[in-house]
Amino acid sequence: MSTYVYGIIASSHSALPKDFGGVGDPPCPVRVLTEGPLAALVSDTPEGLRPKRRELLAHSNVLAEAGANGCVLPMRFGSVAPDDAAVTAVLAERAEHYQERLRFLDGKVEYNVKATHVEEAVLHRVMSGNPEIRALTEANRQSGGGSYDERLRLGEMVVAAVKAQEAEDATDVQHTLEPAADAVSVGPESSGWLANVSFLVSRDGAEAFLTAVEQLRKGHPHLDLRVNGPLPPYSFVEPGPAEPAGTTIGVESAEAAEE
Repeated sequence: MSTYVYGIIASSHSALPKDFGGVGDPPCPVRVLTEGPLAALVSDTPEGLRPKRRELLAHSNVLAEAGANGCVLPMRFGSVAPDDAAVTAVLAERAEHYQERLRFLDGKVEYNVKATHVEEAVLHRVMSGNPEIRALTEANRQSGGGSYDERLRLGEMVVAAVKAQEAEDATDVQHTLEPAADAVSVGPESSGWLANVSFLVSRDGAEAFLTAVEQLRKGHPHLDLRVNGPLPPYSFVEPGPAEPAGTTIGVESAEAAEE
């Protein structure tokens, strides 16, 4: 049976409560695989595992329980290895890296910030800040709406101005919050969001980070900011830009395998 991986800890990490359950119905018992200075929190992989709410919560609960007693390198939901031996082999192969990550991430959490535009507010901002758009809008109004070509030109100008504003605001989000974080990881682009950025923040610095978010929100009323956290530092298991955490130990994502 394949091995489901929740996270990586130091071998000296306090043990989980006896018979602590993970994913699956009934919950699969969580085991600890030790390899030198490192250990992995694992269980058997239940058949037909899907990212349903119950399973996602079970995965998170294992990380939360372990994280209460020390640093954990979290794997994303669906991280699966062929067997226990494959997990311990990678722990041995990458021991130095994972020990460095445990030291670096100790006492830190992740906050993910996504931003999108408030449509009416950003259009007002674009119109008021662009004399050419204002002039063409007024000219079209005075001529009863303008010709087809004039309306088309105005629409193209507005779209271009909004795109430029998106790029400017994405930069502002990252640069404004970056000083309050220990590290930054830019997430993959997705439709609907002009910014998707994760910030690594010390637990002691969380209040200052959230204050910076509120200041950003007040200074950019045309932005809708969504903050998710504190989270396990999924985006920082590897240094640099985020990759699916499961790939860092050579495991396969169950979600990707379904596609």
